[in-house]
Amino acid sequence: MSMSSAALNKMLKEIAPLVIMNKESKKMINICCTEFVSEITTEAQAVCTISKKKIVNGNHVLKALAKLGFKTYKLKAEAACTDSKATKKRKLSPRLEDLGIPEEELLKTQQELFAKAKEEQAKLEQEQLLMPQQGFSSAVDVQQPYCGMSKESQYEHI
Repeated sequence: MSMSSAALNKMLKEIAPLVIMNKESKKMINICCTEFVSEITTEAQAVCTISKKKIVNGNHVLKALAKLGFKTYKLKAEAACTDSKATKKRKLSPRLEDLGIPEEELLKTQQELFAKAKEEQAKLEQEQLLMPQQGFSSAVDVQQPYCGMSKESQYEHI
């Protein structure tokens, strides 16, 4: 398992845009990156197991960085994690943003729709309760299948 060459090239251009590297040096850096990620992952898994959790989370990774002596990386990772959480809280779903309608108005419309649906459901239930009170004969007439004969001729054979 290793980084894709595209991801590695992008990272190298961001870090050192004026430096040209040959294939061998890129391969060595890729091996180092893979080993670094492997070490952090292994340690984060150990921290996760000690804390009796099943899923490795960001705090486990931060503890792993500190435990392995990468305190400068830990500080940068904490800052990135905080920024990511803040951005996630501020961001609305893209579908809501595209509507151009304020969230309060959408909530009001949703509540009105729920109220209308509740009224319609209550009306249907009321109609179903009244149906047995109309009498057995009308219920039979409504449910009787049509066989191409008049109602009177259907009952003559009985």
